[in-house]
Amino acid sequence: MRYCLALDLKDDAQLIAHYEEYHKSVWPEIISSIKESGITHLEIYRVANRLFMIMETNADFSFENKAMLDTKNEIVQKWEELMWDYQQALPTAKPGEKWMLMNKIFSL
Repeated sequence: MRYCLALDLKDDAQLIAHYEEYHKSVWPEIISSIKESGITHLEIYRVANRLFMIMETNADFSFENKAMLDTKNEIVQKWEELMWDYQQALPTAKPGEKWMLMNKIFSL
């Protein structure tokens, strides 16, 4: 399966630069947790302060299971807390919602 998600960064050039620096060397525990959840490929793109994530997953992947694994992983929680210093929810996000699943509207 392929999923596309969006999230904003705080609109501050210095914060955006720091965020990108962290993503040049993502903590190994984060990479492991991503793979262990069933995500087989993941890319993040940025335009201005908008982030766009493309995830490809195996058949066993579920967002619910990923969330459960993440809440039990202390390192993932530290990473998420750190990243939230740079991120901000999309205007239409519910309270506490970060990455929002996008709907595919066209395919060629």
